Amino acid sequence: MITRELIKDVTITLLRRAETTLPSDVKAALVRAYEREEHEIARVQVEVMLENVKLAEELQRPLCQDTGLPLFSVKLGSGTVNLSDIESGIRAGVKEATEAIPLRPNVVDAITREGGEANVGNKMPYIDYTIADIDGLELMAFPKGGGSENVSAFTMLAPQSEEEATNEIKKFVLEAVLNAAGRPCPPTIIGIGVGGTADIAMKLAKVALLRPVGVRNTEARIARFEEELFEAVNNTGIGPMGLGGKTTALDVHIETVATHITSLPVAVTFQCWAARKSAAKIYSDGRVEYL
Repeated sequence: MITRELIKDVTITLLRRAETTLPSDVKAALVRAYEREEHEIARVQVEVMLENVKLAEELQRPLCQDTGLPLFSVKLGSGTVNLSDIESGIRAGVKEATEAIPLRPNVVDAITREGGEANVGNKMPYIDYTIADIDGLELMAFPKGGGSENVSAFTMLAPQSEEEATNEIKKFVLEAVLNAAGRPCPPTIIGIGVGGTADIAMKLAKVALLRPVGVRNTEARIARFEEELFEAVNNTGIGPMGLGGKTTALDVHIETVATHITSLPVAVTFQCWAARKSAAKIYSDGRVEYL
């Protein structure tokens, strides 16, 4: 049975794993970046990142002082589960994890800037729900750092031919990368959302960040565009931490959805090199599998 207490405990474990252990796909990408770098300062920067990853795992301490905004994704499947138990369980887990791990208290009121004691606030932690054909539910923790979030970009392009649209999207993405420079702590993972409405495009960009490094979009023409943008971004020379080099991004991911005949929304979001995420499947009988 899926209970509030179980969800709380899983939330704490997910946050601990996400904050202290970098996913294997990201670690492998950093190693590749180190091996291909020729710029001396860039190699030193990536080497420090890899050492930081090693120490964080050994000491079970956060990878970065900015432990992020507590964002969660929930896939709801079959079986009885009370939505209020999910929300209160995650909220209680975040509050306890803030002290136990510990996490920096990042959550404040958007206007007054007050609060922040336990990373809980108005509608925060934020939970995104989707429906899936699974038993029980899947829960993902996705702590999002402020530095990378603050350089997010959005535009509404004019509808045009495929070739023109592709060129305009590429131009906008590169402008966003150049404007961000070293602020999102590169090498980054870049998520791009195209289509829908303004809010849907930005959500798609976030979803794109969750795809493993090196995994291409299932649609061949979008996959080719990802490769083209990936090469272009790394040719900017921004490099690790904005200090120059061949690796500005670990990957570029694009997610698309159909849109209105008069619209072409495009959103770009960044994830820093410490691309933290952790997920678990909670079966309807109460079993937990960490993914």
